[in-house]
Amino acid sequence: MDIWLLFLEYLTSKIKSRLTDRNTVLNRYKDALVLLLREVLNRIQFRYNQSQLEELDDETLDDDQQTEWQRYLRQSLEVVAKVMELLPTHAFSTLFPVLRDNLTVYLGLQQFIVPSERGHRLNISAENDCRRLHCSLRDLSSLLQAVGRLAEYFIGDAFTTRFNDALTVVERLVESTLYGSRVKLYNMETAVPSVLKPDLIDVHAQSLAALQAYSHWLAQFSSEVQQQNSAQFISLISTTMEAVAPLISTKVPEKLLLSACHLLVSVATTVRPVFLIRIAAVQKIFNRVTDSAAQRLPDEAQVLICRALSNILLLPWPGLSESEQQWQDRSTNHSNLISALTREYRALKSNVVPQGKVQLEDAKVVIHQTLSILKDIVDTVSTEATKSRQICYQSMQDSVQVSLDLFPSYIHQPDVTDEMLSFFLTLFQGLRVQMGGPFTEQIIQTFLNMFTREQLAESILHEGSAGCHVVEKFLKILQVVVQEPGQVFKPFLPSIIALCMEQVYPIVAERPSPDVKAELFELLYEVLHHNWRYFFKSTVLASVHRGTAEEQMENENQFIAVMQAFGQSFLQPDIHIFKQNLTYLESLNTKQKLYHKKIFRTSMLFQFVNVLLQVLVHKSHDLLQEEIGIAVYNMASVDFDSFYTAFLPEFLSSCSGIDANQRTVLGRNFKLDKDLPSFTQNVHRLVNDLRYYRLCNGSLPPGTIKL
Repeated sequence: MDIWLLFLEYLTSKIKSRLTDRNTVLNRYKDALVLLLREVLNRIQFRYNQSQLEELDDETLDDDQQTEWQRYLRQSLEVVAKVMELLPTHAFSTLFPVLRDNLTVYLGLQQFIVPSERGHRLNISAENDCRRLHCSLRDLSSLLQAVGRLAEYFIGDAFTTRFNDALTVVERLVESTLYGSRVKLYNMETAVPSVLKPDLIDVHAQSLAALQAYSHWLAQFSSEVQQQNSAQFISLISTTMEAVAPLISTKVPEKLLLSACHLLVSVATTVRPVFLIRIAAVQKIFNRVTDSAAQRLPDEAQVLICRALSNILLLPWPGLSESEQQWQDRSTNHSNLISALTREYRALKSNVVPQGKVQLEDAKVVIHQTLSILKDIVDTVSTEATKSRQICYQSMQDSVQVSLDLFPSYIHQPDVTDEMLSFFLTLFQGLRVQMGGPFTEQIIQTFLNMFTREQLAESILHEGSAGCHVVEKFLKILQVVVQEPGQVFKPFLPSIIALCMEQVYPIVAERPSPDVKAELFELLYEVLHHNWRYFFKSTVLASVHRGTAEEQMENENQFIAVMQAFGQSFLQPDIHIFKQNLTYLESLNTKQKLYHKKIFRTSMLFQFVNVLLQVLVHKSHDLLQEEIGIAVYNMASVDFDSFYTAFLPEFLSSCSGIDANQRTVLGRNFKLDKDLPSFTQNVHRLVNDLRYYRLCNGSLPPGTIKL
């Protein structure tokens, strides 16, 4: 199969590059491609290839979280998709009749349903009939996946020419999903429940997933054809919602429930029909989710459904002007939705942590469930238009304030503070502007007050990974804050730097664990990168002189402390932190001429070069040889004369394990080159020769005369 895929990719690129004789090349391979398609379709069907397919393992997951059967099917469907790209008409006319035949068997099962003591039963019991039904359902599941995989070939420029084929597919998919939801085959008693029930659930789930794959086609249908076929479009969407609504229930198998949720999200997010909220089935879903007496769905499903309902109200309708968006009504409805979803959360007392274990766990469940929904809604709307974000924040204002009020009470519960900080991080990333300066300042000040030296030590040292996650989230929030342009958050810079250098850094500096360090150094980098003028007041004259004589240095002690922290990190064994921080220094030099600044040049430059050369000598970070060599060059090139006349002799004299003659040879062999390739070559030769001399000297017996 891999060979066929390579060949098809080669053929596709060859045809795309030959616009003039495209059809000639294609015709040469047409018969072979059609035969290949038929053979691949036969090989994924139990009807034709049962013995081989039954040998494939469908339980053990590989490194890509796929079973052997799923991998085989995926590769086969890629071949089908490649042929579809080259021969769309032939591919569709080959695939669709096979799908239609299997769908006919599935839709015909209704006639075999009879009443039973516990509801309904599928009256197919003969062993041979059950085996044939099992094979047919497995084949239908695979063919539905194939049809879903081909959805991309019906949109864009191909929309008009292949409209009728796509419409036929979508109509059949809508019909089969509605049939599955009405007949409730997933609840049927069967003669072989361990085999047939999973088959029936899978077919229903795959029909929903295949229909979801056509959401972009439905969106294009809505924008291009709706005026002529509005009734047809409305019918497709309404029927789809009728198929989805009954599945939003705790009584439905989770696989089916999640497929229905994903389909609803796609319709709400990608298709965005204006009339969606007016459909009775959708209103039923709204009522189900906001009813406090209704049994809560599993977490993942609940988050997806709430995302879909929020998007219906928040996302702008395509093709309509701002005045036609009905923002006022939608804003009221969204506020009511969020209010209903956060009812229990807003009832939590901010100054009282439940003392009983059961009550505390109940409160934690409410916090987790509510914040996971709100976080997802904010995340989804963060890239949308300003109006959508405004409405979203207005609806959530009370819940955000409750979260801030609750935070101090739960500071010693790392699982809760992690959830809360995740939520605030998402807010800062997506709704910073909508939150406004004063309230954002209040949030930051609350966090800075809560994260004392003692609290940070407790989180990092005593609470393990959970506590570290809390501190990392807090540092990520501060990263967002220090990157913000303008003056709103500038007053917080001294406190943020002090928190990093006086409270967090002393705790993590000597710890071998990389926990917290990566986020801490990223924050320090963002402080420097986005707030350079906090340290260096640039003037026009200073810019001309590349910051030599006229630069004005401010907050010098904080700058020195940050640079020392970077320098210390190069003495640590963690290669990821080393690489990250070396990249940060190089970036600051590229963008801000860090190595050329007087304070760096006169008191730090050659300390950094010394540390980097020692790292090369000790081979502790050999994977980064090239990056270290380039960094040494960039630092040395600031003042080559000082490097060659002062630093290099001093470095060699400080090297132990070699004699004076060897030092002289090493110094003489280091050519006075000033171009990057030659310089780095000299550095690596110096390091290798130094290692060699030490090795030789160390292996000689005492008293030997060294040559």
